[in-house]
Amino acid sequence: MPRYYETTTTFNFTWEQVAQAFWKRYPNPNSGHVLSEDTVHREVQSGKLFSKRLLTKTNSSVPKWAERFVPGKAICIVEESVVDPKTKVLITYTRNLGHTKIMSVTEKVVYKESEDTPGCTVAIRSAWVDSQVKGFGRAICAFGMDRFRKNCVKMVGGFNHVLTAMFPSQGTTPLHMTAYTTTSKLKDAAKNASELAKAKAVPIYASLQS
Repeated sequence: MPRYYETTTTFNFTWEQVAQAFWKRYPNPNSGHVLSEDTVHREVQSGKLFSKRLLTKTNSSVPKWAERFVPGKAICIVEESVVDPKTKVLITYTRNLGHTKIMSVTEKVVYKESEDTPGCTVAIRSAWVDSQVKGFGRAICAFGMDRFRKNCVKMVGGFNHVLTAMFPSQGTTPLHMTAYTTTSKLKDAAKNASELAKAKAVPIYASLQS
């Protein structure tokens, strides 16, 4: 059964700043695993910016027992996003393209203005981890979820580093204190099956063809 994870992060930067820095988040001190990033499609429709990017990342942190299932050291990731400057919402959908039967990771992130803290931005990150390997699926999902949770901390730290470098006047507060706050919860993926289906169906570009 797929595993589901959700984390909410509050950045001490405005939505406009976060949306601008989103495209410049690589490289950063925590992104050594990102080998390349390429924009393969971009267009504006109804005032919204739609983008599709291809990223290549290393897969070097695979444990010994899982090496038999993962033949390569790199994996391709597709990232689709839509930016709505009118409502101030940035949504991204990310999923791996290779080894999906061994382990598939589907991620959705919503960046929007914080309702509780004016001038800050909330990032709601949802992720689904699944495996179709008989006999090892549970272990692979557990490993994938644990790695994703640890990577979330690195991703937030790296992104905050980029934000602070781009907008130093707002980066004077130490990162570990109030620059961002994170709360997490682990849920049963069955309760979020509809969201997973939407994410895997690539709703952004499917809507462009309608």
